[in-house]
Amino acid sequence: MPREDAHPTQPGYCIYVWEEKWTSPLPESRVHDTNSPSQECMTFRKTLLVPDVTSMAIWFIIVLFCTYDVGAEMGTTPNLKQIVIGRCFDYITLVSPTSRYDCEAIWREFEEAVVRRSPCNVKVKDYKRMFRSTPQSLPCDRLLFWSKTRDLMHSYAAVTRRFWTLEDTLVGYMFNDLVWCGQQEKDRGFDFNSCPEWSACVNHPVYSLWRRASQNFAEVACGNITVLLNGSIENAFNRKSMFASVELGSLNPRMVDHVNIKVVPNLEGPFIESCSQGSIINLIKILQDRGFHWTCTDNDLTLIMLQCIQNPLQFSCQTCSNSLLKRERTT
Repeated sequence: MPREDAHPTQPGYCIYVWEEKWTSPLPESRVHDTNSPSQECMTFRKTLLVPDVTSMAIWFIIVLFCTYDVGAEMGTTPNLKQIVIGRCFDYITLVSPTSRYDCEAIWREFEEAVVRRSPCNVKVKDYKRMFRSTPQSLPCDRLLFWSKTRDLMHSYAAVTRRFWTLEDTLVGYMFNDLVWCGQQEKDRGFDFNSCPEWSACVNHPVYSLWRRASQNFAEVACGNITVLLNGSIENAFNRKSMFASVELGSLNPRMVDHVNIKVVPNLEGPFIESCSQGSIINLIKILQDRGFHWTCTDNDLTLIMLQCIQNPLQFSCQTCSNSLLKRERTT
């Protein structure tokens, strides 16, 4: 799931310029970037006298390097249709048995939104019909938002068993960790070879879906909500993150009673931001200006213990353990 806004980049490609001779010393052959003819992509030597496995491997690597689009990543997830529809049936059978959704219809609306448009031109509004087919009410006092704390967020939700994340909704469950895009030529189906990076285009098909899902998730938030932010990075409250740019603005102060901020630094540091310093102060000001009640903590014991389970030899974990043992002995 994309969590940061990205900036477009221009793709490039390489062509070979060979200077072959049959005599020694071997000539130097160069490859030039056609987007910047004066810039050399790489330099290598080639001989026609002694072809061997090594030279063939070098040929193959060079071809891969020079034909790779710098603005591209892996293509659409293989078996995307089967995965998405299968997850939908899992959800309505195991996760939320009382739900009534038409999984095949949801897929058709999704496919229609993606394959009818070029890979960099799938807008948020293009998923409108798909989201209409997946309405969902969410419980109050249980929604968990996050930025740059994904793994810890999932552990926290699993251990406490009281939070709902975006990935726990039907759409989040169906599309989590998948990649997709259509062909450059519209109505040619999904491209399983190459999709643009999120940073390569404004209207990326994956980003647009998650942006709409995040907006819907925040709009229905009610009661108390919780936000997990990373205290070991600068700009823990990043204005370009999905939480800051989409979810925060979609929260309704008439529906949300309290915003509980939890700043979580790594056990080993660095300890860059907290409730009283850094970008967290900007978040608190925005909440105050919009009329939200809020709390903030940067030493939540449950979150510390979750990190200690993964890193039990950390000094802070040893200190915490000794403190708990002393407390137990005195009670």
